[in-house]
Amino acid sequence: MLRGKGRGVRPPGIRKFELPTLGRWVALSALVGVVAGAGAVAFYYATNFATEFFLHHLAGYAPPEEGVVDGPPIDTLSMSFRWFLALIPALGGLVSGWLVYTFAPEAEGHGTDAAIDAFHNKGGLIRARVPIVKTLASAVTIGTGGSAGREGPIAQIGAGFGSFLATRLGLTPADRRVLLLAGMAGGIGATFRAPLGGALFAVEVLYKNPEFEHEGLIPSIIASIVAYSLFGAVTGWEPLLDTPRFRFEHPPELLAFLGLAVACALLGWVYVRVFYGVRDAFSRLSMPPALKPVLGGLGMGLLALAVPQVIGSGYGWIQAALHGRMALWVMLVVCLAKILATSLTISSGGSGGVFAPSLVIGAMLGGAFGATAEALFPTLVQDPRAYVLVGMAGFFAGVSNTPVATLIMVSELTGNYGLLAPLMLVSVAAMLTARATTIYEKQVPGRVDSPAHLGDLVVDVLEGIRVRDLEDQGRRPTPVSEDLPLPQILECIAAADTAYYPVVDGEGRMTGIFSVNDIRRILNEDLPPNLVIARDIAVPRVITATPDEPLSQVLRKLSSRGLEEIPVVDPADPGRVLYMLSRRSVLARYTRELEHRKGVYAEV
Repeated sequence: MLRGKGRGVRPPGIRKFELPTLGRWVALSALVGVVAGAGAVAFYYATNFATEFFLHHLAGYAPPEEGVVDGPPIDTLSMSFRWFLALIPALGGLVSGWLVYTFAPEAEGHGTDAAIDAFHNKGGLIRARVPIVKTLASAVTIGTGGSAGREGPIAQIGAGFGSFLATRLGLTPADRRVLLLAGMAGGIGATFRAPLGGALFAVEVLYKNPEFEHEGLIPSIIASIVAYSLFGAVTGWEPLLDTPRFRFEHPPELLAFLGLAVACALLGWVYVRVFYGVRDAFSRLSMPPALKPVLGGLGMGLLALAVPQVIGSGYGWIQAALHGRMALWVMLVVCLAKILATSLTISSGGSGGVFAPSLVIGAMLGGAFGATAEALFPTLVQDPRAYVLVGMAGFFAGVSNTPVATLIMVSELTGNYGLLAPLMLVSVAAMLTARATTIYEKQVPGRVDSPAHLGDLVVDVLEGIRVRDLEDQGRRPTPVSEDLPLPQILECIAAADTAYYPVVDGEGRMTGIFSVNDIRRILNEDLPPNLVIARDIAVPRVITATPDEPLSQVLRKLSSRGLEEIPVVDPADPGRVLYMLSRRSVLARYTRELEHRKGVYAEV
């Protein structure tokens, strides 16, 4: 960053991205989609290579393949494989644990929860190294037979790039959160060849209640279309699973499907309790965290000696069940064993997603339920195999609180839209029955409960209050000359008690502003400190307030932009900063007003 002719040259990480709003979001969302699609392609081939080498070549393990219809009936748990199959998941746990806990501990577990947490609590920030570590660790976990899926890793990979891009372009926290969602949508839509389902999942999975993050929907759709197109062009366009041509033509059968919804909700409750119970058990072990996935992998491997069907993602077993090739008792055993296998793999600290294992559990439950219902009520059940597909959606919708996205995604990944009515019924009924149950701990009940939307729905309490009413709580600004070099900037702000620092010209008029985080970002750049000046660091478009502005409007500015402080300027001279008003002061006034109104209402 060199100074020339009195002006600083802004580095790539600080340059503002300025396009008309619509064009900006189309361009950014498409770019996120390209990277998410490329990441999905790389992750697809990495997991396939690892699976082929470790499971097929070394261990001689050959389960049914997704998309392959023909095959013998499966009425036994016995399979042909080499004995050391039991040790391979532990090997994967060793490599995955070392990668994660050495380079990015937040990449452990199922990545969707980490992306949800980043959205709600971290301003959409995900460390740049996380997607890389997550890719490698998850490819190893899945490729060595861990009971995990691609949804969590690719969600965090796509979300990580969206966050990285927004940070490098200097976008606001609100915009960064939107690109995070677009990255999630692109990765999931591509991986499961479900572009609409991926977009809806990204904006629905954030909340326990049936709410959507509507601001992120259009960018998520754009990113998902682009990522899906890139992934399909490389890997093919066929749906992930081949299904018979199911049709819903018998309305009384909805009673049986309603019973399946209740069964999905009940088993989902068991699944979540086991999943987090195993997590808590591993957390109490006094051993290095990096070795816990090894222990989980060993337990998973020993389980596989008895029930080898739990190895890997398990889409091949869904394929077999969809065509009626699996015995009822086999589906029941695989259903229950898969719950334990997934818990051992992911809850021990292994890296992978819960979507694929949940689909397997739901499919096996649905297949067993359909076969039983046909035996008991032969005139009611038209095709017991249809319950496999509906069970997939119902079970995951119940444990994830995403009924709309799940029913669309299952329809897309099977290419079957003939069961939309049963899918809608079972997905919604399972979610409503299991409202207190969720596999995603970082979900919040609704938008009003998310720190990302603090102030969106509660500002009416501040009606009639102006910024000038808090003037006595304002802090004196710490102006920084726009030509001041970085070492002198650090000295200037060392004793300041504000979070943001106005950058002023020779006449003392504000030309920009920067925060401590901007300073940290510059210090991480490999640049000579004396060549960095305040003008280079500053954001030129400053969000300001005026003394006569409603305090409710200021709270919206602070919340939507993720700001801790806002400069209050003279309306007659917007370049003159009167004082800095903190979000803490505004929220404290809101709390006082809320308590006052509660007292008034109580007296009434």
